[in-house]
Amino acid sequence: MRRVFLLGRGDFEEWRDAARALACAGIAPEDIEWCEEGGEKQLFWERDALPPQPTAAIRAMTVPPAFIDLAAVVICHSDPVRFSLLYRLLWRLQSDKSLLDVPSDEDVSLARLMEKSVRRDAHKMTAFLRFKEVGSGISANGRRKFLAWFEPDHHIVVRKAPFFQRRFNDMDWVILTPKGSVSWDGVRLTVSHEPCTKPDLSDPAEELWKTYFTNIFNPARLKIKAMQAEMPKKYWKNMPEAELIPDLIANAEQRVLAMAKREATVPRPFHDRLQEAARNLPSVQSAIDGTWEALREQAADCSRCPLHAKATQTVFGEGPQDAEIMFVGEQPGDQEDLAGRPFVGPAGKVFDEALSAAGMDRARLYITNAVKHFKYEPRGKRRIHQKPNRGEVEHCRWWLDRELEQVKPKLVVAMGATALFALTGMRQKLEDVRGEFMPIGGGRQLFVTVHPSYLLRLPDERVRQEEVQRFRKDIARIGTALASSG
Repeated sequence: MRRVFLLGRGDFEEWRDAARALACAGIAPEDIEWCEEGGEKQLFWERDALPPQPTAAIRAMTVPPAFIDLAAVVICHSDPVRFSLLYRLLWRLQSDKSLLDVPSDEDVSLARLMEKSVRRDAHKMTAFLRFKEVGSGISANGRRKFLAWFEPDHHIVVRKAPFFQRRFNDMDWVILTPKGSVSWDGVRLTVSHEPCTKPDLSDPAEELWKTYFTNIFNPARLKIKAMQAEMPKKYWKNMPEAELIPDLIANAEQRVLAMAKREATVPRPFHDRLQEAARNLPSVQSAIDGTWEALREQAADCSRCPLHAKATQTVFGEGPQDAEIMFVGEQPGDQEDLAGRPFVGPAGKVFDEALSAAGMDRARLYITNAVKHFKYEPRGKRRIHQKPNRGEVEHCRWWLDRELEQVKPKLVVAMGATALFALTGMRQKLEDVRGEFMPIGGGRQLFVTVHPSYLLRLPDERVRQEEVQRFRKDIARIGTALASSG
């Protein structure tokens, strides 16, 4: 029997090094006793014995990446059985690579439960940890100083330390727990495994925080069981707002009644002005028989679908109103949304280069999109493109039909699947119809190719260059068609 002693404070590398040596030496799980040290000690093999040496007959151990991710979380659990459980999974994975995909397996099930418990504990730490300002509030390096106390169930201090470093990078802080501590001074993140005791601290800012918490507490949305499940009472004693919660709960019904009495019974003072402005908006229908300029003006106030609410402006088509060729893309991007013009961003650059290579003058073409507003998802300071759904495309088809009626092009080029659907209602693989001239009624021809943004998303440079050349050949065919029609 091999006896292995680990410090066991959530250090995945500590367990991995031990498990790797044991596995490569061919030592089975039942021949190992895993022990957790109580102090600042390193890995020991039978106390004074050397680690086992790899056996030539045993091949190198391999595991799927999912096991590494799982083990890095489970090793933070406080149950000593985690060491033997992970080693048993490691051993079994050598003969069954799909073991982790069997949720009914006893070892896999236990590991998943441990993983869930650790992740939940880590989430609670980010949600319920409260910093308190200490000392004069100014450290030697001119930064404010804060201290926090938290009581985790598992060894998550090291795991969550980088999160707090990123979140509170501009202040000096120390987080104390019974399972160790972590501190940040603006330069170095320091971790200690020594258990800490709860400090007796007060913070003048607590009163301000409790006033804020009282005013944002919504009694109409109170769900006591859900609150107790998400915020167990073990956390309440370390949260300044916790002392307010019993009274807020007890008086919730009276506060809801008071809110109902205060509810507005007449429109706001500006309500009539808004309604009058809405009544005076020109009818969209009036643009049908108007000029292209009138159509563009009407589109600027379009609210046919929710996309208008977040976009900077409507990006209408541009080009000669008697253009023989109309290019239709998907929707404006970030730069198009800001500029109010189609195809001026990165995809527009690819498009312009293809036109230039084909000897085509963009000024002779009408260029528009199937959807006139930018649909995106905000991520920090960036706006990430989102594909418009079927309903949004169908709402915007009205404007595209009006553009076709005004411009009356001989050839319409659908760039991408969204444009193809907007023009024909066809929902099929783009490759099946790409590069073909097809009649679409009204004496017009349709030509289908890819959207230039598709080329920008290709990760393989060789494939990207091949697809760029193919796209340019498509544009060249259109240019030939334009020349022959002239």
